[in-house]
Amino acid sequence: MSGASPAVADRLPPRARDATARFAVWLAICLLVTALLSLGGLLVGTTSLGRSLHWLLAPDAQSAIVLWDIRLPRTVGAWLVGALLGLGGAIAQAVFRNPLAEPYLLGTASGAALGVTLALLGSGASIGALAWAAELGMTGAAALGAGLAIVLTVALARGVLQTASLLLSGIVVGFLLSAITSLLLLAKPDLWRTMQVFLLGSTGYLSWSAVAVLGAAFLACAIPAVLLSRGLDALTLGEDTAQSLGLSLPALRLGLLAIVVVATAAAVAEVGVVGFVGLVAPHLVRETLTVNHRHLLIASPLCGGALLQAADLLSRWIMRPAELPVGAVTACLGGVYLAMLLWRRARNA
Repeated sequence: MSGASPAVADRLPPRARDATARFAVWLAICLLVTALLSLGGLLVGTTSLGRSLHWLLAPDAQSAIVLWDIRLPRTVGAWLVGALLGLGGAIAQAVFRNPLAEPYLLGTASGAALGVTLALLGSGASIGALAWAAELGMTGAAALGAGLAIVLTVALARGVLQTASLLLSGIVVGFLLSAITSLLLLAKPDLWRTMQVFLLGSTGYLSWSAVAVLGAAFLACAIPAVLLSRGLDALTLGEDTAQSLGLSLPALRLGLLAIVVVATAAAVAEVGVVGFVGLVAPHLVRETLTVNHRHLLIASPLCGGALLQAADLLSRWIMRPAELPVGAVTACLGGVYLAMLLWRRARNA
């Protein structure tokens, strides 16, 4: 009789062991890519690569400020924003059972844009409004606008029971708030340039304080999301099956949508509207892995973070020393990827 108990991995069926091994290899590769992109984030800037490498190997007072107070928080913040959007996209696609769902479908991006527009308009209205706008900040205005959008969406859908009604309400609220923002900007054309930075997305203003906010938001979203992943597995089997397992569907949907809202609001408030990351990241995970929702909610943030880091590097590299808006880069890359995906599926149909 053997005194040693078999390893946990040996108790799993061969297919489960293979899936776990593939997932571990995928995570290792993704973390390696993230580390390389983070190194690239330190090296790529307005200076040459050789000078940046010299700064990295032999830092002085000036290079320490550039590398550790400007480039590093930008790189880490870009990863966190991509991770939040990847997590929000994976949850949205699971809740709505629609592979084309993304975090912005609930109108949060349009609400955040409206909040920033109102803050900018208010800052020029009076001394009191200027003080209020300065106290609130663009980040706070964007977060409040995103919160207003989700309240309107849930109210219009009369709760979270009907996912189709909630999805339609989010689209309606998004279009409505976008139209209001456009009308306000038409009344103040001088705000267009400022709002373009927000609407096209930019990681250039990320600081360590923003990284702290994004990190806290990511932890507040990722931990409950993973804990609720079994509920998503049950929900994919159908609402009747989920209810037969003792799940409260309204509470489950409300909790998951709250995570999407917090993740999206935090990301949009710090860098503006960055499209396609929340849509593409879960697709890339499913294309390369066969995963349950627990694995998906772990892998999608890692993939989303790497995607936005790569897009940020491209935005800094293509027109050096000038920069492209990172949202424009993600839109181009995401659009090309989805077009290739649709073409391949149409060819195999």
